[in-house]
Amino acid sequence: MMRADGLTAALARLTANAQRVSASGGLPAITWIASDEPLLALEAADQVRAAARQLGFTDRRVFHVERGFKLDALRHEANSLSLFANQQLLELRLTGKPTKEVGEGLAELAPMLPEDTRLLVSSPRLERATTESAWFGQLERSGWTVAIAQVDRTRLPAWIGERLSRAGQQADAPTLQLIAERVEGNLLAAEQEVRKLGLLFGPGPLPPVEVRAAVFDVARWDAFDLVDAALAGDAARALRCLQGLRAEGVAVPMVLWALADAVRNLVRLSIAVEADRPLAGAMRELRIWGDRERLYPQALRRLARPILRRLLRGCARVDRITKGLTIGDDWQALEAVAMGLAGAPALALQADAALAA
Repeated sequence: MMRADGLTAALARLTANAQRVSASGGLPAITWIASDEPLLALEAADQVRAAARQLGFTDRRVFHVERGFKLDALRHEANSLSLFANQQLLELRLTGKPTKEVGEGLAELAPMLPEDTRLLVSSPRLERATTESAWFGQLERSGWTVAIAQVDRTRLPAWIGERLSRAGQQADAPTLQLIAERVEGNLLAAEQEVRKLGLLFGPGPLPPVEVRAAVFDVARWDAFDLVDAALAGDAARALRCLQGLRAEGVAVPMVLWALADAVRNLVRLSIAVEADRPLAGAMRELRIWGDRERLYPQALRRLARPILRRLLRGCARVDRITKGLTIGDDWQALEAVAMGLAGAPALALQADAALAA
C-alpha cells in the first residue's frame, strides 16, 4: 500500500508524460483510497479525478455501496462503453467495511476492465483482516491501494503550519497550538479556518491576538479521546474533551462506560503488578494495544490503588445519578472522575469532594 505522498508522486509522473502508450495513459485499473479522515480522502480522490481528466477520462459515474448493492450494475457500466464514447472513470464509494462479496467481485473485475475504463474506490480505513485477505492481495496486483492515516494530535500544529504556508502565511508556535486545540479531530473545519485566515489577513505573519478572536472552537471529540487525555495526565485536554462531548450532546452513559472501563483496567493491571506478573502480558490479556500500551503504565505510576477504588466509586455514583437513584449533576460527577484519572493537582480536592459525596 502507498501513502498519500506516494499517490501524488505517481500521478505527477503519469500526467507529466504527454506521450501515452495506451488508452489508459498508465492509470492503473483500480485505485483504492482508504481513510477515516474525510478531508484527506477527498483531496486524494480529487487528485485521481484531476489526473484522470488530464489523461482523457472525461466521463464519470458514481456508485454508492448501500444495503442491497450488487456489483452487476458496476460490471454492466464498465462493459457498456460505446465505440464513440469518451473514456470513463467509475467511482465506487463504501461507507463501511467491504464485504467478502464486494471485495472478491472487485478483485475479479479489476484485471478485466477495458483500457478506456478505470475504477476509483473510496472507503474508511481498512482493517488488517481485509488487507490480509486473498482477494485484497489479488486486487493490489491490479492497481494502487492508498492508505491515508489520520493526522496525529502531536502533528496537527505542523500540519496547520504547512497549510498556512501554501497561502503564504506564517504563524508562531503558540498560535499554531491554539488553532490546533480549537480544531482537533476536525480537519475539515481546520481547512476552513485556514482558508478564512487567508481571506482575513492575507500573506505574511499572522497576528496572534486577532487570530485568537477569529478562530472558532470547532474541535470534535469522542469518549476515547477523553480517556486517552486522562490516562496521559493531560487534565486541561481532558477537560476540553469533556466540555466538547457535553456540548455535542453525547449521552452520559457512553462517556461513563469509557471512563469506567479505563479505571477497571487500571485496577486489574495494578493487581497484576502486585502479583509480579509482567505488565506487557497483562495488557495483552486486557486487549490494550497501540498508544495505550504507553499510556496505561504512565497512569499506573501516577495513581495508587486507593485512588483507583475512589474513582470506581465515583463511576458508580455517576451511574446512580443517571438512573435517578442519587441526586446530583451527572456531568459534574463525570468531570470529577476524569480529573481524578488525570491526576490534576489543582483540581484534586474538588474531585475528591465530588467523588466522596
